[in-house]
Amino acid sequence: MDDPITINLSSDHALVLLEWLSSRDERDPSSAHPAEQRVLWDLEAQLETKLPMLFDADYAQQLDRARHAIGR
Repeated sequence: MDDPITINLSSDHALVLLEWLSSRDERDPSSAHPAEQRVLWDLEAQLETKLPMLFDADYAQQLDRARHAIGR
């Protein structure tokens, strides 16, 4: 069962999710089963290709704005 699925996320949601995935890797990368870790890394890589703002000088401000917009 390897049929692809599509998930639609706003750019704010994608940015916050990517930040969470990245911070999770830094905190405890060994806590997941190897297959789960692979899936998380693959998802992180796919999100990185869709979010060019990762390389913007004001990335932190964009992330804060996205968090605020979602967390209201």
